[in-house]
Amino acid sequence: MNVSVVMSVYNGAATLRETLDSIQAQRGVDFEVIVVDDGSTDGTAEILDAAKEIRVIHQENQGLTRSLVTGCRAAKAPIIARHDCGDRSHPDRLRKQLELMKDDVVLVSCSTQYVGPDREPLYVVSSDGEEVRRSLLHDGVDSIRGLTHHGTAMFRRDTYFDAGEYRPQFRFAQDLDLWLRMAQRGRIAFVPEVLYEARFEPNAISGVHRDQQIESARIALALRDAPADQHAALLQRASEIVPVRSASAKTNADGFYFLATALKNAGDRRWRQYAWRAVRLNPLHLRAWGRLLTGR
Repeated sequence: MNVSVVMSVYNGAATLRETLDSIQAQRGVDFEVIVVDDGSTDGTAEILDAAKEIRVIHQENQGLTRSLVTGCRAAKAPIIARHDCGDRSHPDRLRKQLELMKDDVVLVSCSTQYVGPDREPLYVVSSDGEEVRRSLLHDGVDSIRGLTHHGTAMFRRDTYFDAGEYRPQFRFAQDLDLWLRMAQRGRIAFVPEVLYEARFEPNAISGVHRDQQIESARIALALRDAPADQHAALLQRASEIVPVRSASAKTNADGFYFLATALKNAGDRRWRQYAWRAVRLNPLHLRAWGRLLTGR
């Protein structure tokens, strides 16, 4: 086989089946699918156990990073491709990304279509491999550029282990921390086509734990630039960044406002329903009220 697709899932029963269908529909490449069930309690385990032609690893809840460590260690193919539950891949995604994995290329991504909870098209993110690698090697937290989405990543298994794997100390920004180390070992390439569809949820990690994400990214960049004798202390700092227990109404309102803004910019009239959800959760959300009252 050429590729091991690695995915972690926690309570993803609502969208798991369509995600698995999109992975298993890949064509033109020999691959395996490894799914780590990270202690789900919602029926995820039953869906996985009933699925065919996938390798399932059940474990007590340990978080995304440790789940990815487990999944990648179980990979048998020379190339590992990531995927996130709730997202979908184009049938040619693995094949087209694999075609760019040659010479000294160690990491491949593609353009990503971001969609809303009901798969409303929001926006497309694309990038350039040389520019992303330059940014990973030199830029600070305010301008750093990475892949278009964590789930688009495809990388060489031997380079991944040589770089030191996902570091379990990073509960957040574990992808950026890995890309920083892989960028030092070879080139990065992007398929310019949209081959990955990422679903945005108002309570996604990127919104709920934004502050923790930024602080973790700062530590990852400090590790990139610091001498080796400072790494232990920095990794300890990363391990001390813990999740908040749950999203506040204000945070969820901000997520719905973001959806409203993206849909408004895309000319989609459904933006109003998300703006109304924002103000229902946070009646003092002035920006959402402003959009609703002015239509702008």
